[in-house]
Amino acid sequence: MTESPDGGSERVPSRDRRRFPGISSRSYEHPADRSALVALRKLSGFDTVFKTLSGLLPERSLRLLFLSDSVRVSDRQFTHLNDMLRDACHILDLEKVPPMYVNQDPQPNAMCIGLDEPIIVVTTGLVELLDEEEMRAVIGHEVGHALSGHAVYRTLLLFLTKFALRVAWIPLGNVAVMAIVTALREWFRKSELSADRAGLLVGQDVQASMRGLMKLAGGNHLHEMNVDAFLEQAEEYESGGDLRDSVLKILNVLPRSHPFTTVRAAELKKWAASRDFQRIMDGHYPRRDEDKDTSVSDSFRDSASHYADSVRNSKDPLMGLVRDIAGGAGDLGGKLRDTVFRGGSRPGDSGGDAGGADGANGPGGSGPAGK
Repeated sequence: MTESPDGGSERVPSRDRRRFPGISSRSYEHPADRSALVALRKLSGFDTVFKTLSGLLPERSLRLLFLSDSVRVSDRQFTHLNDMLRDACHILDLEKVPPMYVNQDPQPNAMCIGLDEPIIVVTTGLVELLDEEEMRAVIGHEVGHALSGHAVYRTLLLFLTKFALRVAWIPLGNVAVMAIVTALREWFRKSELSADRAGLLVGQDVQASMRGLMKLAGGNHLHEMNVDAFLEQAEEYESGGDLRDSVLKILNVLPRSHPFTTVRAAELKKWAASRDFQRIMDGHYPRRDEDKDTSVSDSFRDSASHYADSVRNSKDPLMGLVRDIAGGAGDLGGKLRDTVFRGGSRPGDSGGDAGGADGANGPGGSGPAGK
């Protein structure tokens, strides 16, 4: 708390942030991140592609590209970003500070890539969009990726996404490569939830983290936006609609490398209010020197428990159907029919709002559903 000019007090993020010596990435990794990575590694053909591409990826070329055509952050260039980067590495106790570059691109974005050593890249669009505390959370997010070892798989995803057509010579064929791309995207979406948590540990200002995510969705118009209303969107997204909407949500997210921003904000807000986060802030967290003794089966159990809780507590209609199946619902067919046609007419019924909308946008119609 600091004294304001009118004699009152206002909340200003402290420059003396808590540090986490020896912290293990297990402290902040989302259970879905760990389980998705395990599933990715078990994907048929992944080891072959990984070993092949690890020797072929032009990492040196990538580093030279950023060195030659971007601005390297240092104590002489983008000094405020350099201070944030060093501060983030200090807080998460990352011994070697990764090189960081600012790349000219109006699209707000940041990434941590590299096979041998991570490189952090932020775009000018992101630098211009965020204020200091929001940017601090983003840099902490990328340092979290580096500490978790995500850069290797992010680099593979970047390469395979951009050059999938050029790797048709791989014995697995293009179909298998695209299956691996899909699995990589699924893992990376989960890894973003982990890195958001790392960003909060670095910035230690949940409102700044929320604002940053909100700006990624709606641009630099804070005077027109509200964090609580933004989180209400996430609630509506998670619980609204019927089974058709549940399927559309899955289809919408499949081609994306990042989760939707409202979902990220809701997940981070939930973690910030959890006992796990408070224990870390109090200095009670897993250490890196304990990683070698970590039980793989314990990690599996944690992931399974997380997914079970997600299904049990989810308001999504599809998850409700999964609960009914697990609980042995008697009239499952009727339940499915009622869920799909809730709020609209069933086949054979006359009239109804949903039926009218479907008719307007059906074959030959001019509405969105006909496109």
